[in-house]
Amino acid sequence: RMETDCNPVEMPNNTGFEEDPDYKDFEGTDVKDMRLEAEAVVNDVLFAVSNMFVSKTLPCAEDVAYINVETRERNKYCLELTEAGLRVVAYDFDQTDDRLQTPYHETVYSLLDSLSPAYREVFGNALLQRLEALKKESQS
Repeated sequence: RMETDCNPVEMPNNTGFEEDPDYKDFEGTDVKDMRLEAEAVVNDVLFAVSNMFVSKTLPCAEDVAYINVETRERNKYCLELTEAGLRVVAYDFDQTDDRLQTPYHETVYSLLDSLSPAYREVFGNALLQRLEALKKESQS
């Protein structure tokens, strides 16, 4: 029987890779590409604003994307989209201002609702029209 003067290294069962977002790609689970998410946000509310598009200048990544929006009041904003939600990061397209400490909103609806009374009106009217259409549908 051979003697060794060192103990074999014990590897923990949980290496931490499972929780590390950098390794999520390997399993293809729960990876949210924020650019795709941002495109979906834009498509959802474009009808209720003057202009809205995903920034081509600011870097999009797995965890962050930037959306430019111009409200019907002609105010321009650059929005940051992350897992935490959406927030205004500048008062112009394709800009970020680190000094701005704006709150996160869980949804684009909530954010636009706080920025634009005209958005609120257009969105509300669209909702009413959809409800009327559903009502007629259910009656026929």
